[in-house]
Amino acid sequence: MAAQNSQGITTLLEAEKEAAKTVQRARQYRVQRLKDARTEAAKEIEALKTQKNAEFQEFEAMHTGSSDQSFARVTTETEQKLQEVQAAVQKNHLLVTERLLTAITKVEPKIHRNFRHVEQS
Repeated sequence: MAAQNSQGITTLLEAEKEAAKTVQRARQYRVQRLKDARTEAAKEIEALKTQKNAEFQEFEAMHTGSSDQSFARVTTETEQKLQEVQAAVQKNHLLVTERLLTAITKVEPKIHRNFRHVEQS
C-alpha cells in the first residue's frame, strides 16, 4: 500500500509539474501576444500619423498658396483704389475748396426750426 501511495504521490507531483509548465507556457504566450499587439498598434499609429501629416502638408500647401494669391490680389485692388481716389482729388480739389469758402463766407442767419419764442411780461 505504501508503494501505491508513493506511486500516487509521484503521479500527482508529475501532474503538478506538467500543470505548472502549461501555466508557464500560457503566460509566455500571453506576454508574447501583448508584445505583438503593442508592436502592431505602434505600427498602425505610425502609419496613421504619417498619413495625417501628409494630409496636413497638402492642406497647408493648398491654403498657403491661395492666401498668397489673395494677398497679391488685395494689394493690387488697394493700389487701384488709391490711384482712383488720388485722381478724384486732383480733379475735384479746386471745386471743393471753392464750395467750402463759399459756405464759410456767405452766412445767411436763420431761426432754428426748434426755436420757441417766449413771451416776456
